Amino acid sequence: MKFASLRGAGRHRRDGRLVVVSADLTRMLGAESIVPTLQAALDDWSGVETSLRELYERVNAGEGSPFDPAECLSPLPRAYQWADGSAYVNHVELVRKARNAELPPSFWTDPLMYQGGSDTFLSPCGSIPLADESWGLDFEAEVAVITDDVPLGANRETAAQYIRLLVLVNDVSLRNLIPNELAKGFGFFQSKPSSAFSPVAVTPDELGEHWRDGRVYRALEVDYNGQPFGRANAGVDMTFDFPTLVSHAARTRALGAGTLIGSGTVSNRGADGGPGRPISEGGVGYSCIAEQRTVETLLTGAPRSPFMRVGDRVQIDMHDAVGRSIFGSIDQQVAPHPLG
Repeated sequence: MKFASLRGAGRHRRDGRLVVVSADLTRMLGAESIVPTLQAALDDWSGVETSLRELYERVNAGEGSPFDPAECLSPLPRAYQWADGSAYVNHVELVRKARNAELPPSFWTDPLMYQGGSDTFLSPCGSIPLADESWGLDFEAEVAVITDDVPLGANRETAAQYIRLLVLVNDVSLRNLIPNELAKGFGFFQSKPSSAFSPVAVTPDELGEHWRDGRVYRALEVDYNGQPFGRANAGVDMTFDFPTLVSHAARTRALGAGTLIGSGTVSNRGADGGPGRPISEGGVGYSCIAEQRTVETLLTGAPRSPFMRVGDRVQIDMHDAVGRSIFGSIDQQVAPHPLG
């Protein structure tokens, strides 16, 4: 099944209006007769899943109205919990190399994870507000799962049973604010503003053979200012799969329905096992500017690529084997936002 949350008024203003979207993302049917929002569906998944699947069959048979991603909020416009991992240790290793920091061995066995803000997610086709270009705005292209209720202490096998949906992510970062925050020893806050998610959330079965071993084996396509920037395969070089990440998050707490768990920036090694190369040089590129700057630093001694500026545009998408978008495209442009 595929779901989206449309902009709405009144009680739908914050949480959107749930629609079921056809597999090819061309049509939609409102789900109000079953459940009003995606969060409400997740709160009662076992009770509404059958009815929602019947609606999905109808929209795939041609019922409904045209679907426009530009009218979407993030599938969960706000969530009870957003926890982002760093499953691609290649990315972490590269970034640490650039600042001559050794990678602790535990990073290969114990996932990194931080708890991000989840009260105001950005729209997938809206703007990224930026008050100060010196903050170092960057996109981070990721995949995330949305869970049902997960019991405290769930192991990997148990956690896998509670993954309900998948989405793409633009985990917005303010890179130049990160060092001072981390130096305080208390983690990210100001350096991690609101993120955005793909227009559509999909159940794992929609991915077919591309969803296996708790990973998504498709290229995560990132275009920056109209040019190909990244084509890393989200299933390759993923040190920790999604069930492992969910289990890690649930080690000391139960997770409520609607919890979002991110993969961290998707990153592939180069064919020679070293840092990846840009698409222009035959590589698969990168899923964030920081990784490109890291590779530039390792190769030349200094970064060349600037972070995002007002007017810059990023698009994040993923297509199936026949070229159809699976989640719809995150398509965002940086817009000035005055400091108040």
